[in-house]
Amino acid sequence: MYEEAGAPPAAKPAAKVEAPTRAEADMPLDPRFSAERIRSDIAFFADDLLEGRDVGSRGHEIAARYVAQRFASLGLTPMGDIGPDGKRGWLQRITFQKTSYADGPAGMEITGPAGKTTFEHGKQVMVSASANEPKLDIAAPLVFVGYGIDNDLLGINDYKGLDVKGKIVVVLRGYSAGMASEEGAHLSATKAQMAQAHGAIGVITLNTNASARVRPWEKALQYAFYPSYAWVGEDGKANEAAPGIRVAGAISDEAAAAFLAGAPRTLAQIRAEADKVGGRPKGFALKTSLRAFSTSKSERVTSPNIVAMLPGGDLKDQTVVLSGHLDHLGVAAPKPGDAPGKDRIYNGAMDNAAGSATTLEVARVLSEDKKGPRRSVVFLISTAEEKGLLGADYYANHPTVPAASIVGNVDLDMPVLLYPFTDVVAYGADHSTLGPIVAAAVKPMQVSLSPDPIPAETIFVRSDHYRFVRKGVPAVFLATGYANGGAAANEAFLAKTYHQPNDDMNQAWDWRAGARFAEANYRITRAMADGDTPPQWFKGDFFGDTYAAGAAKAAK
Repeated sequence: MYEEAGAPPAAKPAAKVEAPTRAEADMPLDPRFSAERIRSDIAFFADDLLEGRDVGSRGHEIAARYVAQRFASLGLTPMGDIGPDGKRGWLQRITFQKTSYADGPAGMEITGPAGKTTFEHGKQVMVSASANEPKLDIAAPLVFVGYGIDNDLLGINDYKGLDVKGKIVVVLRGYSAGMASEEGAHLSATKAQMAQAHGAIGVITLNTNASARVRPWEKALQYAFYPSYAWVGEDGKANEAAPGIRVAGAISDEAAAAFLAGAPRTLAQIRAEADKVGGRPKGFALKTSLRAFSTSKSERVTSPNIVAMLPGGDLKDQTVVLSGHLDHLGVAAPKPGDAPGKDRIYNGAMDNAAGSATTLEVARVLSEDKKGPRRSVVFLISTAEEKGLLGADYYANHPTVPAASIVGNVDLDMPVLLYPFTDVVAYGADHSTLGPIVAAAVKPMQVSLSPDPIPAETIFVRSDHYRFVRKGVPAVFLATGYANGGAAANEAFLAKTYHQPNDDMNQAWDWRAGARFAEANYRITRAMADGDTPPQWFKGDFFGDTYAAGAAKAAK
């Protein structure tokens, strides 16, 4: 699961922590689903020899070819790139541009009432390394724009009355207290596009009191020199969500004081307003200007999605997508003071060897069904999820089936297979009929559908299904739930194991839970594929109205 730069591992769950009250043996399991097969697939993907399956690495390539051969053995249809022979293969090759900081200056210079003050990247400020401008040097006036949100559906326009054309905007991180977390997270993720729409050329982010508590500046600095990735388009350029935004960055409280010099409101006053439920600090032109500069270097790597299809029956022209990412974080660079033999391999067993293995098991059982699905089912094992959902984003923009045929997506990412789960969480279930579909599908297993137990984590925008949502496709991210000991297991995993080298095969795995999770996803996939009506957004839903305004909607 993608971790936003500087984000904490996890917040405390909202669910009550409880010990397991039901044993695994009490729960039904379809004998077609094999715990041993899931264990062996996870063990292969998470082996040290694959070195963490990083994007562009030999280990990821080996894992991808393993998946392709498994798909071939099931008799599925390859749905990757078209080869020289005019036939599709299993792999959808993607070129990524990896942009890193190079030797050279990087920082920000503020000019204001007190003169000039310079701040260094990685200390008081962070400034982006530009994918398409290796020697970035840009100067412009500054405008504070509150949260920097402009959305007609919600009746919010933080840019009202402000002239930001050709200027750099300063925005508060996050969204106002009281806003629905999934809508707020989506709006936060698209602030650059909003700024670009108003003519701004840069976006600088400033913490609120709330965001500073969960993302303190010191933790954010741990990511200051991480490389960024972008897929390369047909024009040969790195894809940018907001190409008009030439610079992005973040500032500490120390730098914020210089940014706000001479402003009509202090940082403390702005934050006090932001602390209120529904608080929306109003914007104003600043009396300072910014020069931002960085030096970057780029290289290009290739990494594949693996794509297969099980053709449908009478509704074969409609497509259901079952997805899960294969990549992880690779191998950490050695650091001074590391203990001899320190484990630096990020095996990614739970994240997301488990999701990939589950997808393979669902594909196997579906392919062996005597009666196939009515709708076609695409199995997408994506790459570069950990770099920002990039493989799924590439597929959503370059689908190998007609885009209009895709009617729903379920994404499998990091199921915590450490306890006998009795519920599942479908992040995003409140937005479409996928919620009721999931609930009905797992009920025969004596499994219930639970609401999002950790809404503050905004999981809905942090895995691959979100890229389908932004194409107007109803989608959910399915995970094991927080009942029957799940809260304690999930909290411990997120706090101590998530994105750490100890996410490996040495955990206390519950392999029967793995088989049951595969069965749950099989049932959900069949329900989506066989229903008379495809998944639909609910009437009045924010995401449905934003990305599928003309589509048929269902009453909630």
